[in-house]
Amino acid sequence: VQLQASGGGLVQAGGSLRLSCAASGRTFSGFTSTIYNMGWFRQAPGKEREFVACISWGGSRRDYADSVKGRFTISRDNAKNTVYLQMNSLKPEDTAVYYCAADSTAWGTNIDNYWGQGTLVTVSS
Repeated sequence: VQLQASGGGLVQAGGSLRLSCAASGRTFSGFTSTIYNMGWFRQAPGKEREFVACISWGGSRRDYADSVKGRFTISRDNAKNTVYLQMNSLKPEDTAVYYCAADSTAWGTNIDNYWGQGTLVTVSS
């Protein structure tokens, strides 16, 4: 599975951005990317990577880090093999490189089978 994240950029505090993560390819076992739990993580300069949000393969289950609850929304379109992260009311502390990840079984912070390259989000004050 290959993951391609996009949508990062520079935004003022209070603004919004939507990140996208397009999945493609097949695993060695032949499963398509649509059955994976998907997650977003971020890593700010000088800090460890942290969990942001995740969504189950069917979209019925979602989880968020406390720091983004009420501001970020994760969604997916399996027909397009794409996961989205809508980020509203952005704060300077949201500045980080954002990564998407996929996992066939793990959930939340344990999602780590496959990783995409990061997309940089910079929030100015």
